Amino acid sequence: MAGTVFPDLDPRTDVGGCHHSPHSSIGATVVRFTLVDRILALESGKSITAIKNLSLAEEYLADHFPGFPVLPGVLMIESLVQAGGWLIRETEGFKYSTILLKEARAVKFNNFVKPGHTLQVECEISKHEGNLYTLKGTGTVDGTSAVSAKITLEQFNLADKNPDLKKSDDLRIQKLRELFACLWQVA
Repeated sequence: MAGTVFPDLDPRTDVGGCHHSPHSSIGATVVRFTLVDRILALESGKSITAIKNLSLAEEYLADHFPGFPVLPGVLMIESLVQAGGWLIRETEGFKYSTILLKEARAVKFNNFVKPGHTLQVECEISKHEGNLYTLKGTGTVDGTSAVSAKITLEQFNLADKNPDLKKSDDLRIQKLRELFACLWQVA
């Protein structure tokens, strides 16, 4: 699952109380899954707790599996990646436009996540070296383990390799800040 990219956002469809569409702001159509509906807790530089509410309306459930819809394991991992990405972005002050999954180790799938369930995801930073963060991630449903993994995420700006992409970096960071403000509403 290397190559997971956080979404570009456009204000048209609703996810987590904010609106965005399946089309990026820079014109390309993208397929994406927003697997964090709300951030419940965040301690900068340390940990995050977020939720994903699984609905039968999610298209991929029609094929996974017919008659027994469950969240695919790879999307459980993606939920860990996205939550970890939000933690890193907030910790780093949104300095980077892109966060990718570099490695997933010790992955365990322990239970199914079915429509109507809420997957609660927790990620804790265990190591930080340069642009790499290693996090311990867990996902539970009603207190019962559904998934766990140790993930390494890499952060960077597109302009690091192609300076012409700085405008794209700036736009992505702006849109990600807007979505973050919807997902994490401090009381």
